[in-house]
Amino acid sequence: MNGFSLAWRSVIRKPVKSVLLFVTVCIISLLLLSAMSSGKATIQMQDNARQAIGAGLLLEENEADRHRRIDELSRQLDHEQGSLGGYHQEIVTINGVESWRTWTDNSFETLLMEDIETIAATEGIADYNVTTVTTAARPVDFIRIEDEDVDQHSDLGGVSLIGNKDMSMDSNFLSGNAFITDGRMIKESEKDVCVISSELADKNQLQIGCKIRFGNCRDKEDSVTYEAQVVGIYQVNQPITPYMFGDTYRSENIIFTDLNFPEKADGKAGDPLYEKAYFKLANVNDYEIVKKNVMRADIAWERYDLIDNNGNMNTLSANFNEMEKYSRVLVWVISGASLVILFLIFQFWIKSRNREIGIMLSMGTSKIQILAQVMTEALMIAVVAVLISFLMAPKVSGLTADYLVEQQIQSVEEQELLDQGKVAFSYEKSEQNVMGVHVEITSRILMQDAAGIALLITISVCVSGIAILKRNPKEILQDL
Repeated sequence: MNGFSLAWRSVIRKPVKSVLLFVTVCIISLLLLSAMSSGKATIQMQDNARQAIGAGLLLEENEADRHRRIDELSRQLDHEQGSLGGYHQEIVTINGVESWRTWTDNSFETLLMEDIETIAATEGIADYNVTTVTTAARPVDFIRIEDEDVDQHSDLGGVSLIGNKDMSMDSNFLSGNAFITDGRMIKESEKDVCVISSELADKNQLQIGCKIRFGNCRDKEDSVTYEAQVVGIYQVNQPITPYMFGDTYRSENIIFTDLNFPEKADGKAGDPLYEKAYFKLANVNDYEIVKKNVMRADIAWERYDLIDNNGNMNTLSANFNEMEKYSRVLVWVISGASLVILFLIFQFWIKSRNREIGIMLSMGTSKIQILAQVMTEALMIAVVAVLISFLMAPKVSGLTADYLVEQQIQSVEEQELLDQGKVAFSYEKSEQNVMGVHVEITSRILMQDAAGIALLITISVCVSGIAILKRNPKEILQDL
């Protein structure tokens, strides 16, 4: 009779022990699957302050991934001064005390144009717009709008520029809040042109066709300036909410330009900083289909938030605070606890079979063969348990992910409660609500789970089998 037949007979001859191992392995497998899949879950959130307008999708940088990339590059530099991937760190001395100074450049912060173009090429996308970050610039031959009653000492003393690939799809104009009163919008192919507010035009007596100049707002001594021609004048129904404090960023001082002008005025020509991209759909009725197709685009999605026209934002849970880290820790905790539990189970198995093991050794069966039979029995039960866990995993993993997300939200809310009155914001914070959590059990996760279970069982059986390997048949039978 071969080893497989002996193992099978042993499994069915001792149903209680077999059921104990089956239930244990099934639970361990479910826990591992839940932990691994939760770290890669897709969380749908609703951001009430960052809604795309109309039938379109809005792409923005994911802040949590930004911090993750900074931490990763900082570790790679290993406490050395230097630059890597757009991240820079150096030691500075202030009042005789050395401290680290860190900063990032545009290449680190910007949305990647190649990713934007990949999404734009998706079937169902009719057109797209790219918008730069709001950039401070120094007015050279004109005067900005200022509040005379406010101390301007800490303000940059400039105006703010917003560049667009297609100005008609800028969120301010797309929503109808901003509209042209004189002239026209900027065309996509134009360069060194701008659209100014009616208040700025009235204060400086500017008309269509006039040219205004800008300099570097952070370097007042820089004599290099850039000229832009006024092609339009706009008004707003409601003041545009500034992202930063100060008159530099107030609504009347916002100037819309072509896509490349802000980087030149900031002294960083050829080094753009794109803040968001808007994708317009060809057919409104195909909205959900196009959105799914966009999500399949081969780009680094962990780097971005994709927001639909209802403000729903799909983001990997790896970007949702520290869920991926918690998931990884959970996997290690489960693995460690499982190893201990399986070791105790196999210790119980082997001790309860001392008579059988002693007789087999007396008959000339090698110790390795006995361990192999125990291993075969365990793996036979484990295979069935793991397959059953695969069927149950989607439901259990969904519940686990929901629980982890709730814990994250509760942690954030508690921290915000502690910070009340301590942290001041220059604009109203965005309110985000979790609308749903989607967990996908991929083939890779299933393979990792099966391999992990096999490894845990192998280690547990081998460690438990030490008692067999170091004793002879006479010693085992004497114990009986």
